[in-house]
Amino acid sequence: MDKTIDYQGIPVHYTIKGEGPALLFLHGYLESLEIWGGFTDRFSGTHTVICMDTPGHGKSGIIGPVHEMSEMARVAGAVLDAEEIAKVVIFGHSMGGYITLEFANIFPDRTRGYCLFHSTCFADNDEKKKNRDREISLVLCGKKMQIIHTNIPKAFADQNIERLKSETERAKKIAADSSDEGIIALLQGMKRRNDHSGLLAKNDPRALVVYGKLDNYIGEPVFQKMTAISPSASFLVLEKSGHMGFLEEPDCVFSGIMNFLDSL
Repeated sequence: MDKTIDYQGIPVHYTIKGEGPALLFLHGYLESLEIWGGFTDRFSGTHTVICMDTPGHGKSGIIGPVHEMSEMARVAGAVLDAEEIAKVVIFGHSMGGYITLEFANIFPDRTRGYCLFHSTCFADNDEKKKNRDREISLVLCGKKMQIIHTNIPKAFADQNIERLKSETERAKKIAADSSDEGIIALLQGMKRRNDHSGLLAKNDPRALVVYGKLDNYIGEPVFQKMTAISPSASFLVLEKSGHMGFLEEPDCVFSGIMNFLDSL
């Protein structure tokens, strides 16, 4: 079911399906809730599944020139309030992982568990910040599609590009529907986000980290740093995936998540 709430005068779009313990799925940069496709439907037989369009992307509005990740977490909290959901397991893909960590930090009592889905707990380094500034400049120059044609194929493992050509094209279309203003606001927010390695370092068994061994965005050294600081977390390593494991190895990801949910 499609729903919309008002948050500080802007629409926030989300879908909700199923019954049972609540799961919230947050998409990544240049994505919308549509990116999940049918993957999240797999959980609706046993759980209440909510997928949200983060403000700046999809059918949600734009709050301002900078979308702080902490503010996006509060938007997620407002959606849960609207549905009268007290506790949730939250899954954040890429940028959605940054929002997930903010949510777990701001609303610890509401967080039954959380998953960094091809994401990281570390803040942007100087090189990454420069890259975000470069993308902002490209958008301002009307070259959004240049970013999309580069970033989207790179999100898939090189060996999966041909096999998942239709998914790659679908992801490009979703990205192209994002407004220039929304892209810039989220880039600014990601660039300014907090480092939450301390949260993961609490050895919280409620945490799951999903990593693709063929990820072009998050290298093995970053993943190894996360495993080193959080020995009590659960880790799911995908042998044949890049940055889009829920599309590249959906069966393996579904099984891994269900095992994690059973452990909570």
